[in-house]
Amino acid sequence: METRRTRREFLQAAVAATTTLALGQDIVAQTRNSGSGIPTRALGKTGVQVPILCLGGWHIGAVQDKKEAIRIMHTALDEGITFFDNAWDYHDGGSEEVMGEALADGGKRNKVFLMTKNCERDYAGSMRDLEDSLRRLKTDHLDLWQFHEMVYDNDPDWVFEKGGLKAALEAQKAGKVRFIGFTGHKDPRIHLKMLNKPYDWDTAQMPINVMDAYYRSFQNEVVPVCLAKQVGVLGMKTLGGGSPRGRIPSQAGVSAQDCIRYALSLPVFTLVVGILSMEDLKQDVAIARNFKPMPEGERITLLNRIHEEASDGRHELFKSTKTFDGPHHRKQHGFDLSVA
Repeated sequence: METRRTRREFLQAAVAATTTLALGQDIVAQTRNSGSGIPTRALGKTGVQVPILCLGGWHIGAVQDKKEAIRIMHTALDEGITFFDNAWDYHDGGSEEVMGEALADGGKRNKVFLMTKNCERDYAGSMRDLEDSLRRLKTDHLDLWQFHEMVYDNDPDWVFEKGGLKAALEAQKAGKVRFIGFTGHKDPRIHLKMLNKPYDWDTAQMPINVMDAYYRSFQNEVVPVCLAKQVGVLGMKTLGGGSPRGRIPSQAGVSAQDCIRYALSLPVFTLVVGILSMEDLKQDVAIARNFKPMPEGERITLLNRIHEEASDGRHELFKSTKTFDGPHHRKQHGFDLSVA
């Protein structure tokens, strides 16, 4: 009985993944080669061409040597990674500060599609976060501002009821924000709730990795809805998080290259990647420049190989525990920071 159930789950996940791929074939097919060699895709209905890799703000704030972090960001720009991610709470503002310093050098801000995230749900807090982020990033506007960590069931309600969206819309009208989106890593249901709210989101950021095909699957449940609504999908946790090398490569034996190739073969517009060193940057740039969609046979073989350990979520603990929820958001909801 268990064997039949497991086989059925595998087939259901495979069919769902194939459907998602079919829906997004145009997105993958329209990937452009840029002058820098990093392919680009048009970000949902915004129409903005962005590189298929986005430099992650949390990791760049974790680089111990500030000068090295700035050198990595400058090199990333030179190599064609012109989409930078950040968030108000990363390293207590340290990530935004070091990124702002890097972008203030020689007009580099004008070369970047700059995104950061709002950690508040209410009007006053959102406005405060926005001004903090603009000051730290040394800019007068954000290209994309996202509501960070929609990870608790009532987060979507709070954004609307407490005035967070009102603040974002006012900021957009004032020219301080171009596009508005949201993020989350916990449960597809919460993303779907946000997508069903009375607002036409520009982007949605979510876990996109090979394990996700089987467990609380964003690629199977959320991505098709985003495509139907022309919401730009930003992928994250492509290596599973949890360590500098990523939990999936280090514990599941799927190479970083295959993880990224798999994710980029789905209808996502960019992947936010963690870069802690020049070596990480060179590896990711090489993967992006050599990207070719994963053939169907190779994809099915990979999914078949990882099915058992993917199905129980052991490599995606950010979906099933509070360990990966940001401290600011855990306190926001009254959770004890010492309890996972």
